[in-house]
Amino acid sequence: MAKKQKSIELSDKNISFNILNVEYRVIRFYPSKMTLDVMVHEDGVKQGVRDIPFAHLPKDIKKLIKPN
Repeated sequence: MAKKQKSIELSDKNISFNILNVEYRVIRFYPSKMTLDVMVHEDGVKQGVRDIPFAHLPKDIKKLIKPN
C-alpha cells in the first residue's frame, strides 16, 4: 500500500501570484491530492483560505513548487 505523503509547508517561501486581479499566497502543498491551500487577498483585504488544484497554477509558480 502506498504511503500517504504529508503536506509541505510553503508559507515561509512567500510564494504569491495574481489571477484576475486577485492575489493568492501559497500556504501549503498536499502532494497526495495535488492541491494547495492559498490565502486569498482581494483589494488588499483577506478573503480567507481556499483549496485550489495544482494544475490551475501559473507555470512559473509550478516550477517553484516542484511536486516530484
